[in-house]
Amino acid sequence: MGHRDVRVRGFAARAGGWSARHRWAAVGIWVLFVVLSMAAGSAAGRVEVSSSDQLKGETSQAARIIEDAGIEEPAGESVLVQAKAPGGKATDEGFRTAVAQVMAAVRATGEVTSVTSPYDTQSISEDGRTALVQFDMRGDGETAGERVEPVLKAVAEVQKDHDALRIEEIGGASMKKTFDDAFGDDFKQAEYSAVPVALGILLIAFGALVAALLPVALAITAIMATMGLMGVASHLQPMSDTANSVMLLVGLAVGVDYCLFYLRREREERAAGRDAATALRIAAATSGRAVIVSGVTVCVAMAGMMFTGLADFQAMGLASLMVVAVAMVGSVTVLPALLSLLGERVETGRIPFLHPDKRRKRTGRSGADAESRFWKAVLKVVLAKPGLSLVLAGGALLAVAAPALGMRTQELTLDQEFGDSVPIVATYDRLNEAFPGGSDPAQVVVRAKDVDAPEVKAALADFQKRVVSSGASRGPVDVKVHAAENVAVVSVPLVGGSDQDRAEQSLAVIRDEVRPATLGAVDGVEAPVTGQVAGSKDFNDQMTGSVAPVFAFVVVFAFLLMLLCFRSLTIAVTSIVLNLLSVGAAYGILVAVFQHGWGASLVGAEGVGAIVTWLPLFLFVILFGLSMDYHVFVVSRIREAKTRGYATRDAITHGVVTTAGVVTSAAVIMVAVFAIFGTLSMQSMKQMGVGLAAAVLIDATIIRGVLLPAVMALLGEANWYFPKWLRWLPDMTHDETPEPIAAPSAARPSTAGATDEGVRVPV
Repeated sequence: MGHRDVRVRGFAARAGGWSARHRWAAVGIWVLFVVLSMAAGSAAGRVEVSSSDQLKGETSQAARIIEDAGIEEPAGESVLVQAKAPGGKATDEGFRTAVAQVMAAVRATGEVTSVTSPYDTQSISEDGRTALVQFDMRGDGETAGERVEPVLKAVAEVQKDHDALRIEEIGGASMKKTFDDAFGDDFKQAEYSAVPVALGILLIAFGALVAALLPVALAITAIMATMGLMGVASHLQPMSDTANSVMLLVGLAVGVDYCLFYLRREREERAAGRDAATALRIAAATSGRAVIVSGVTVCVAMAGMMFTGLADFQAMGLASLMVVAVAMVGSVTVLPALLSLLGERVETGRIPFLHPDKRRKRTGRSGADAESRFWKAVLKVVLAKPGLSLVLAGGALLAVAAPALGMRTQELTLDQEFGDSVPIVATYDRLNEAFPGGSDPAQVVVRAKDVDAPEVKAALADFQKRVVSSGASRGPVDVKVHAAENVAVVSVPLVGGSDQDRAEQSLAVIRDEVRPATLGAVDGVEAPVTGQVAGSKDFNDQMTGSVAPVFAFVVVFAFLLMLLCFRSLTIAVTSIVLNLLSVGAAYGILVAVFQHGWGASLVGAEGVGAIVTWLPLFLFVILFGLSMDYHVFVVSRIREAKTRGYATRDAITHGVVTTAGVVTSAAVIMVAVFAIFGTLSMQSMKQMGVGLAAAVLIDATIIRGVLLPAVMALLGEANWYFPKWLRWLPDMTHDETPEPIAAPSAARPSTAGATDEGVRVPV
């Protein structure tokens, strides 16, 4: 077979070549794109996910009835007044005085309405020590958290005059304020920490300030552009604050990683003696292509969230998909232009002792070679005993994944979410103890043709009696009738309170027994049950139903992409299996730490007994996408070496060793950024951070360094198996071998060095 020089024609190479030739145009187009995206988002405004869109089932039905009726549901608040001494009673004179002062104080703020006395509503606990002053916040219930501060201050002032009593406010608005404050503070901390952490690791990896700043700058501009695009997209798919947070997390991780892959390959080629233009062409054809394959795979995985039917997940999926696409395009267009513009100046701001040139002088090794020594030693052992390595590493990961078989998911209650880190949690616990279920009552939204009709009134009264006699509630059961809209809202404190399992049993009694026998017996009456417990139950049911379609979509499309991009059935199958193994191990760690509490204190967490409902599916989609980063990058390098004529084992060694430095740096950045979320105060954020960090760490070490080479070594030439009946599929592998620059060598390529001097394309 003869050889001749062939110009690489892949999209990544063409894009990189064009950008390098039209440097200022490429940079200008990118800046214009970012500015126009932000301007378009600002002009279009933003549509937020509404309550009725959040869930399917009864929760959504109830929200739609309220929205259709135009009822502005106020945020309900309560002030818990409790005698500290065991013998104290709500009938004591001092207690009555405190209740009167609380009522006067909250009225005086002008922010509340419908203030009721516990002596009128019988809101006094069974032991007589605790009473509730109840009222509603004026205005829209969704924004009441922003207006509750004066009321909280007024209640705190009353507390100062009564040392023998606990006087504490809790309710929809105050809990929302607590949540938003904690959520906002947490994410500010994460945002402020993530960028400096990523920059610090890049400084260590590159040893030069400008080289380290480039990936961070590109990731930040990609995030800014996506923020604008999210505003435009929200008119088709409403967005949410959660989508913002996930977009930021994913954008920073992939934006930095993609630039890192590209930049390190360009540096490596220059270190091997190639001129700047050739190094840039090779980086575009190899790392640029890996970035595109990886980016498209991540986008496909994110698109899987659209199949959940859950508005928040669909928003997260679309936002993540957009930021990955923007970061991917930026990496293969504006980055080559910037590298071409900067030239040698990319090494400006060299850090003493960290720059590769300094390391080379001290050790006599190139930077890439020095970084790969550890992996060379590991690979020597793995390739000597691939079967044993596969059994040990695979068995260890299966053991780590085993606890996931007992995974229990639920929406976390306030005390589970925050532990004792915020004072309102103690109030929440005291309220639940005195009035079981009172902090998160179920709400039955009743719509009838005529809510004042005798049969409807009788059914409502019967419901009130039966819901208590059935044992589902201890009362008080409150009914608010909106006669003009023919809607009634019944609040039912559930027996079980913050114990989700017991509360769900109470909910089941209401939905399956009490409602059908009372309200369900009246023609034309709708009575969906909503509330925190009902929402958690409906969300869990919806998530369970969406697992199969999301799983199938992500796995099938990832398989097809790998099949097309590597033209190997074996590589496509092993990619999927290894990714699933890393996700399973992450699940096992989550369950062990957060559900069973094993080693929870090591991450500053508590064993809350459950995994937050949305996390398993979210982790599957995110991790399945992100783990392809490393896999595509390493396998691309292995296949590149194989195409050059390496034997399979030598190609494996070459691929893993030459990518060791860049993948290690990328993994450290991802783990560090995700670990920041593991330090936040909210348990759901801790779970997300620990799950993501653990999976990336496992993927970048055990999967990439042990299992992948062990499996490929055992398979040998079967790695490249591509059956004849699939050869009609388009060949997308043509652009992964870079342009040659040296004469062909008669000898088989050596794996001794970190790079090769010549690259040939067989034709």
